[in-house]
Amino acid sequence: MRILILINLTLPINYKFYIPYLPSSPMDKIKITFLGTGDAIPTKKRSHSAILLSYRNENILVDCGEGTQRQFRIANISPTKITKILITHWHGDHILGLPGLLQTLAASNYPRTLEIYGPKGTEYYYSLLNKIFNLNLKVLIKEVSGIFFQTSDFQLEAKPMDHQTPTNAYSFTIKDKTRLDRKKIKALKLPNSPLLGQLQKGKSISWKGKTISPKQVSYSEKGKKVTFILDTAENKNALELAKLSDLLIIESTFSAEEKQKAEDYKHLTSSQAAQTAKKAKVKSLILTHLSQRYDNKQHQILSEARKTFKNTKIVKDFDSLEI
Repeated sequence: MRILILINLTLPINYKFYIPYLPSSPMDKIKITFLGTGDAIPTKKRSHSAILLSYRNENILVDCGEGTQRQFRIANISPTKITKILITHWHGDHILGLPGLLQTLAASNYPRTLEIYGPKGTEYYYSLLNKIFNLNLKVLIKEVSGIFFQTSDFQLEAKPMDHQTPTNAYSFTIKDKTRLDRKKIKALKLPNSPLLGQLQKGKSISWKGKTISPKQVSYSEKGKKVTFILDTAENKNALELAKLSDLLIIESTFSAEEKQKAEDYKHLTSSQAAQTAKKAKVKSLILTHLSQRYDNKQHQILSEARKTFKNTKIVKDFDSLEI
């Protein structure tokens, strides 16, 4: 025998479900994966430039040198997770992996519109790639300068650099956030309701006959900033873009003793990279884009940079970090 029991779950018309609110949930971390850290000529240890920034649902690829899609495979990261590609400039060691990667995305039924941002000339150069390789992919192409993308959570900014061709550097910034203090919320016996959302938006609320302002129960959490500067001579824009970055990732193609060669090719020495970090008052410095000539003597580059900026590291392919 079966007995069917009916339970009446009818709710009052004005009843609402509320998602549990976390007043002081921690800020999500930014993960950086270095897929390629070499310069114009790859070595056994270093592939061409490619850096992946991951934050929440964003996976932003900065440059796409030759072999980048293979680097994704070795790092056990699916390239279909990419949401945006930032091109610093259209020299081969920074973009020759682009056709193959885009073909792979198309063959993998890439589910979204791929956003590609770059310096002046990007639309033209992409059109040539599309003509040659018939890239069957939905893309959004934009030539950018200044703040070119932002949400309520983060923003992307570009500034032109001083190189042999139009070149951008980029920063990724998580905006400052207003956080609610759990202890203060509890002391005032505020319910887990939209009232908390109003406070976090900076609006005062009324509770049990009292006006409660955001300042009474909130504090400001400083955001985070990562700056990418690849292929450039020293310039004012680099300092402005890097200013107060938590992490500066910058090229260091030449040693200090080859300053003239760096000037001739419009690149940075290790000392100049460190000076940029010091003047911009960044917290941490990462050197990349190392010339093949320093493949077995990276200590020289690191030592020169640390004379000016102590908190400096050199990365190799497949290194990763979180901030």
